[in-house]
Amino acid sequence: MTQFILASQSPRRKTLLEWAELPFEIIVSEANENYPANMPIEEVPIFIARNKAIAVKEKIGVENTALLNSCIIAADTVVVLDQLIIGKPVDKEDAMDSLQKLSGRIHEVITGVVLLYDGKEVAFSETTQVEFHPLTQEQIEFYVTKYKPYDKAGAYAIQEWIGVVGIKSIQGDFYNVMGLPVSKLVQKIKQLGIC
Repeated sequence: MTQFILASQSPRRKTLLEWAELPFEIIVSEANENYPANMPIEEVPIFIARNKAIAVKEKIGVENTALLNSCIIAADTVVVLDQLIIGKPVDKEDAMDSLQKLSGRIHEVITGVVLLYDGKEVAFSETTQVEFHPLTQEQIEFYVTKYKPYDKAGAYAIQEWIGVVGIKSIQGDFYNVMGLPVSKLVQKIKQLGIC
């Protein structure tokens, strides 16, 4: 079976691939997460995921050519509210501000995924709609103080306390909100004839 390489240091993506029982190892390479200012929002996560995948492929080519036949999986997730991307918070105040904006509202979570294998690229994205209950200032303060969601788009993780008590509904793939639309990923891998 083909070896997979997860081009991500996200513990959530690692867990999801483990649940899918795909044989993989993690190789992370610093990739630029900037994107052109005029790029349509739905293209942004694929653009960033592609940069991550290419950076890891180049790193493998230099450091470990034995892995060149592996399938590289890279992903990026963005949270979108009112046609604006809410990125990873820079500090506590920014995290609390992001959650205040999401409170009582519906937003979109878009994950872009890029697979590089055998000279081919497969790129796709998945969109899930998430609705929060109105959140109190106390809830937001508690969550940010205890869980420190500074590495998470939109300043929250659906599988943590805020998701359990704060999310009213989701439409679409739950695991996409965690950071990887695993079922769609497995279907795309099958289409590549890998497993």
